[in-house]
Parts: sequence; structure tokens; C-alpha cells
Amino acid sequence: MAGVTLSPETIRFLAEHAGVAPRDSALWEEALTHASTADKRNYERLEFLGDRVLGLSIADWLYERGDGPEGKLSQRLNALVSRATCATIARSIELAPHIRLGKQARDDGGQDSDNILGDVMEALIGACFLEHGFEASRAMVRQLWEEPVLGKTGSRKHPKSALQEWAAGNRRRAPEYKLLDRSGPDHAARFTVAVSVHGVGEAQATANSKQDAETQAAEEFMRRFG
Repeated sequence: MAGVTLSPETIRFLAEHAGVAPRDSALWEEALTHASTADKRNYERLEFLGDRVLGLSIADWLYERGDGPEGKLSQRLNALVSRATCATIARSIELAPHIRLGKQARDDGGQDSDNILGDVMEALIGACFLEHGFEASRAMVRQLWEEPVLGKTGSRKHPKSALQEWAAGNRRRAPEYKLLDRSGPDHAARFTVAVSVHGVGEAQATANSKQDAETQAAEEFMRRFG
């Protein structure tokens, strides 16, 4: 990515949402680049780093707030760093137009993929960490995650845990999850999952990851039978 120059719009976008102006254009361009492009460097390594920075930043924030015992903190942390939450925040700041995708990935709807949006969001945090250090990246997280942290995200019991407890409390077998279908390319995959409780019924859901599909199926099951 030698000689990369970010567009003025992307520079303004990054300065606003990272809280600091980008210095190394190639680093931030890498954070915005999907593997479907011709570039050898893409966001995957930065996403790996940003995921860890995000987790520590949120854990530190929840501990500081005194949001309950360890189990409750873990529940909230998992929800707040989930791909779904990362993608929601990416959509709220209109990240999609700044992501660099190959033609096929773009044609397949990659700009609205939870997987891609969530991963790029984490990659940007990783880039901020490398260029400006932990304090700056933590400030970025606190700016972008303020609404979900101060709101209810992760406060209620996870749907799969709630269903597990419901089944046990009603003397039923443990819920069984089954992958019914996987479709679409890797960057925009769709998973359909069914969850059933013997003697009660079944519910299905489709999402961009198997985990999210299981969560939504459990939530639908509780809505219908709980």
C-alpha cells in the first residue's frame, strides 16, 4: 500500500471517530481494506489486535463503573464486544462507505455484512492503538461505546443461558441446536439454526454467524414457548 493517500472525507471521518487525526495513511488504509481486494495487506491482523484492545477497554470501564459481580461483568462484556454490537456501532457512524472491498464482495452485499463491519470496527481500534497508544484507543472506545455501556446492552441474561435455565426449571431436556443451512460467500455468509426442546417445540433464526443465529433462535423460542 505504498503511496496510499486517504480521501479528505475518510480523514475527517477517522479524526472525528478515532478522536485523533491519522498520521500513517497506509496503516489506516489497511484497517479499512477487506481481503477481497487485490492488496496483500488487509484488516485481519489489525482486527486481531483491536479485538483485544476493545476487550480490555470495556472490561476496565465496567470494573470502574462497578457494574456488579464477576458473572454479571462477564455477561455484559461478552455482549458489548460481540460482533453484533461492533456492527451496530459501525452502522451508527456510517463506516460502510469508507471500507475498501473487492467488486465481488461489494456485489454480494459486503458493505452491510455484520462480519465485515464488526471486523473493520475492531481493526480501526487496533490502528489507533498502534499509532497513538492505549490511552487514545481507550478514549476512542469510550466515545463510540458510550450508549451501549450506559444503556442496557448485556444487562439481561443471554438468550441461550435463559433458555437453558428455563428448560432445567421445567424439567425438560437441555436445548438442542442444529445448523440447518449455510449459504453465501465467506464474507457474507448466512446461517440458519434451529433450537428445540424435547416435548415443547422448535424455533429457527438466520444470521451472519452461527453464534448469532443460535442466540436469535433461543430468543425466538423463549418468545413463543417461554
